Amino acid sequence: MEKEKPDNVADSPGLMPYGTNIGAPSIKPDDVVGWKRSSVERVNKGFMARFEELKKEYENLVSDFEWNDLVYKSEFSFEPVVGYDYHLYQRDNGTFFLSLIEPSQWKMNFIGTFRLDSRGKWDRHLEK
Repeated sequence: MEKEKPDNVADSPGLMPYGTNIGAPSIKPDDVVGWKRSSVERVNKGFMARFEELKKEYENLVSDFEWNDLVYKSEFSFEPVVGYDYHLYQRDNGTFFLSLIEPSQWKMNFIGTFRLDSRGKWDRHLEK
């Protein structure tokens, strides 16, 4: 017959996730609430910073697209050369045209200065 053991004795005390006798050290779970809170705040700040970067990048992309669309839809009767500055103007009737003539040389409704890059994209130059 199998020997009975007391209720407070474990078969494998070393494998238990808790103390198995009165002399065992007390096991207290770590307080992870503070760690979670600070981690969530840090990660959320990172997400917000990345979101703002992507938002700014998107806005720049949309702006570049709109300027390129405007320049390509404007009138010009020459083949633009990569790396040279061209000036975009608007006529009184609302149409746009691209010219080599600088804004200081005549009185036209000047829109902006653009330079064609090697990929065929028009880069807008801010006025000095």
